[in-house]
Amino acid sequence: MKIGLIDVDGHNFPNLALMKISALHKCAGNDVEMWNGLKQYDVVYKAKVFDDSFTEDEQHCIMADQIISGGTGYGLDNKLPDEVEHQYPDYGLYNTKKAYGFLTRGCPRNCKVCIVSQKEGRKSEKVADLKEFWTDQKEIVLMDSNITASKDCNKLFSQLIESKAKINFEGGLDIRLMDDKKVDQLNQMRIEIIHFAWDNYEFKTYEKLKYFRPMFRYRSRDLSVYVLTNHNTTHEQDLERIYKLKELGYDPYVTIFDKPNAPRETRLVQRWVNNRPIFQSCERFEDYDPRRG
Repeated sequence: MKIGLIDVDGHNFPNLALMKISALHKCAGNDVEMWNGLKQYDVVYKAKVFDDSFTEDEQHCIMADQIISGGTGYGLDNKLPDEVEHQYPDYGLYNTKKAYGFLTRGCPRNCKVCIVSQKEGRKSEKVADLKEFWTDQKEIVLMDSNITASKDCNKLFSQLIESKAKINFEGGLDIRLMDDKKVDQLNQMRIEIIHFAWDNYEFKTYEKLKYFRPMFRYRSRDLSVYVLTNHNTTHEQDLERIYKLKELGYDPYVTIFDKPNAPRETRLVQRWVNNRPIFQSCERFEDYDPRRG
């Protein structure tokens, strides 16, 4: 069979599902390639992570006997069969030297701005060991949504430590579920940047960030905290979170919910914080003059 693969979102970030589908078909002796609009295929798989507001569907004519569409961009109900889900990825499809995968699936938080709980369940559960998608690559990209919520977190962290690879927690870590043991394990890993989030104004997050900050061996610029704005906080609460994070020694990063309809002052806050030279030279937003850059 001749198999074509379409990464509808683009090629800036490898699509894990397509890499697994590719590996499965190659093991079966089928010819697999990224889709070419001039060719005829037996089956074409389209993978789409983002909805139409971010990524338009493929508009060109697809010459294939069968077209299979999957990914959250097409709905939350479609999932890979187990034989595909647990297939070692074909990293050659994207010519990447990094390993990509999930150790856990799901998240108990059920945040209104996130679809993970709806798609994967309101519980973080172990779905794989590291060896399922890693064989001595120097960098591992973990796509878990909330590995810190898993009861197997410490065991999985131990696997990451033993790998001696550079770890990228693409989905971030939940500071509210951190404990001394997890901090100690994170300090033993090679991590370029640790991402946390302070999305809500409630102060349990602040207390956790404050308590654990002295325990981390990482520099401020290596401890990033996402600050969600234009959702359920005021402008004053946004600034308070940013100022407190800076005082504690974290590196805030502002994200905006429904950015096209966000107030101008919210967009200016994002520009001020996320432009590092400006943020470092201008201590207070009240002193920031966007006309001067």
